[in-house]
Amino acid sequence: MISSELRAYLHEFAANDQAKMVVLTGAGISAESGIPTFRGKEGYWKIGSVNYQPQEIGTMKMFKQNPQEVWKWYLFRHTVCNNSQPNPGHYAVAEMEKILGGKRFTLVTQNVDGLHFRAGSTFKNTLLIHGDLTHVRCSKDSCDTELLPFPEGIAPKTRESAISLEEWERLRCPSCGALTRPHVLWFDEYYNEKYYKYETALHKNREADLLIVVGTSGATNLPNKMYYNALNNNKQIVVVNLDSSIFSRTLEANQTGHVLLGKSGEILPEILAAIKDTI
Repeated sequence: MISSELRAYLHEFAANDQAKMVVLTGAGISAESGIPTFRGKEGYWKIGSVNYQPQEIGTMKMFKQNPQEVWKWYLFRHTVCNNSQPNPGHYAVAEMEKILGGKRFTLVTQNVDGLHFRAGSTFKNTLLIHGDLTHVRCSKDSCDTELLPFPEGIAPKTRESAISLEEWERLRCPSCGALTRPHVLWFDEYYNEKYYKYETALHKNREADLLIVVGTSGATNLPNKMYYNALNNNKQIVVVNLDSSIFSRTLEANQTGHVLLGKSGEILPEILAAIKDTI
């Protein structure tokens, strides 16, 4: 599926022990594991008779108005993620890290599902630019509590499941008693370095010789910056996506880089194989 030209470049890249790679992943890679994307019909959440889009319910505004419904939605998503398994794309990315090592490889992911780690990617070489569902944090800005592991004793949830009083107490900050919040970047919030490694992601991207973009539509600020920084600095770019995107169309318009349309679970193992041929 990958061209002879791309295969030759990957051989050259792998042979150069100073060359660095960033892999940027979005919802598309995990959709192949059965996790619904925010932009599909499964992303909606019903409160009463009203259907809310993720862009409406995944916000600090909604959390302040209706924290219980926001937590119900995230607990359901947490269950969906826990019930899903990594696919060959996740395993290929983890193997790339293992082969290239931390000095040459960085994973930047928009996904909060934890599947990369379950496939073998390491926290050390992974930047979670949208947070992750395995942690919570205090919702009170003045509280200096660090990130907390997802609390134990929370039962798996369906869309209809209620949160018990005991579970609600487990969702409180152990330091100040305020309600915790999911450790995720909400739609009405901004990237920062403290929680979402904004500057680190840009720095790693500037250092990289190769950017592989997998399963992201380019709808958020940081992935866009990373892509266009790489494009404007003539870095090698590979876009892997099921359908055409703003990223793939830009590469095609500029007659540069490589666009691979198809399942990342099939394409990434091919990219991995080309790298392994040389190392």
